[in-house]
Amino acid sequence: MLSTGKLSVNQVADNFDITRSAVSQHMKILTECSLVSISKKGRERYCEAKLDKLGEIWDWLNQYKKFWEDKFDAMEQALKEIQTKNKKHGNKK
Repeated sequence: MLSTGKLSVNQVADNFDITRSAVSQHMKILTECSLVSISKKGRERYCEAKLDKLGEIWDWLNQYKKFWEDKFDAMEQALKEIQTKNKKHGNKK
């Protein structure tokens, strides 16, 4: 929602079936992670996405991509071997 522009905390809260307080807590965490900034205008607090920080998250996640791809490839190979054994032995489980 914030990728298209600033929204007030109330506007964000209106889109979820949780309390405004819960939305504020989520925004606090996102602010601490530098993914959202909050500015005040009058009595209202406005949230804005800091999309440039998503690149850092992508880089961090990419570290684990190869690890998980290797694990899934190994699991796929193990399943194929089990299926081949079951076919050879007439065992269809």
